[in-house]
Order: sequence, then C-alpha cells, then structure tokens
Amino acid sequence: HCKQWKIKAIKHTYLQGSPTDVFTICAFATTGGYVGSTELTIDCGAKKEDIIAHFGYPFRLPSQSYDVPHCNQTKNVTYLQGDFSSSAEFFVSVGVLGFLYCTFTLILYLGYQQVYRESNRGPTIDLIVTGIFAFLWLVCSSAWGKGLTDVKYATDADRLISVCLPDKCVVKSYASMGRLNSSVLFGFLNLILWAGNCWFIYKETPFHKPANPPPSVEGGVSTS
Repeated sequence: HCKQWKIKAIKHTYLQGSPTDVFTICAFATTGGYVGSTELTIDCGAKKEDIIAHFGYPFRLPSQSYDVPHCNQTKNVTYLQGDFSSSAEFFVSVGVLGFLYCTFTLILYLGYQQVYRESNRGPTIDLIVTGIFAFLWLVCSSAWGKGLTDVKYATDADRLISVCLPDKCVVKSYASMGRLNSSVLFGFLNLILWAGNCWFIYKETPFHKPANPPPSVEGGVSTS
C-alpha cells in the first residue's frame, strides 16, 4: 500500500507540479521587468532628431516623460497617457503566489506524504485552493489581456506622431510586444493547467466515488 501511494504521489506531483511551475514562472517572468520603447524621428530638413518614449512594467505610463524637440529649436516635455498598473500587477501577483503554492505542494507531496494522507482534510484543502487559483487565472489573464490592448494603443507609434506637430515625423521603430503577448497566452495556459489539476486532486478527496464495486460484492449468491 505504501509503495502504491508513493507511485501515486510522484505521478500526482509531476502532473500538478512540474508543468504548472514552468508555465507559472513563464507567465509572471514575461510581464514583470518588461521595458520597451517607441521611437520617432523628426525631420527638419538638414537635421533629424530622434524622439524616444520609454515605458515598462508596471505600466504607469505617465510616470516617465520624454522630450519632443522641434525644428524651431524649442523642446516640449510630453508624457504617455494611461495607468494600466492594476491589471499588470494583479497578473504578476497571481503568478508569484501560484508559484509559491506549487513549490509548497511539491515539498508536501514528496517529503510529507504521511501528513497529507492522514485525513481527508489535505486533499480537500488542496482542491479548494487549486480551484481558487484556476478562477484567479481566468480573471487576471482576461484583465491583463484588456490592459495589454490598452498599452498597445497608448504606445502606438502611428498615434504618437501627432506630438511632433506642426513638424514632420516618421516612425523609426515600433515597441516590441511579443513578450507581453506570450504572457497573456501563458496566463490562459495556466488556467487550463490549474483547472485540469482540480480533477486529479478531486480523485484524492472523499467526494470521489470509485467506479468499480467493492470486491466483496463479487461472487455473491442470490437467495431468491
């Protein structure tokens, strides 16, 4: 029985821990620490100057200014518009907490199996917490997906050209958003993983009824 439990625990640990840990790390790592920039070039005939608007996590865009030079030798200080920190920080927070919980359950399954199986309380709590995280991944991924769309709009080089008026500007480079796009994808992949883990944990709880009848029923003799 002990050997069977160890095999089940290792299988459970692999299914719930390893892939979930990897995708959870990828989700918050691709968002936290991101730094990007949008670059324009103002054309004053013989002289050209670059305009660089930097932005990054947690995407409080008005917190950083950038200079807009003009052909008449003047210079304006301008700010990007929009504060999208709430959705970005919520997404990263869920990722970090999810990683910590995955690490805790890995230690519990591999090092303290006896504690986990002493009662039905362990699997039941695990099921509830995992279900909560699955719901949080749905909410935070949706919120961050909307927030990322707004960040893209606020930092779009074609839209920011208007800051050069009345001078003429051209787009030098667009901000690279591939890393942030992947973060949203990882968020929804985590939703699928955590929701799927609920099923494996559910089978360890007293709520799950075995599909096969008990052995004592087999071979019964009818008295009728």
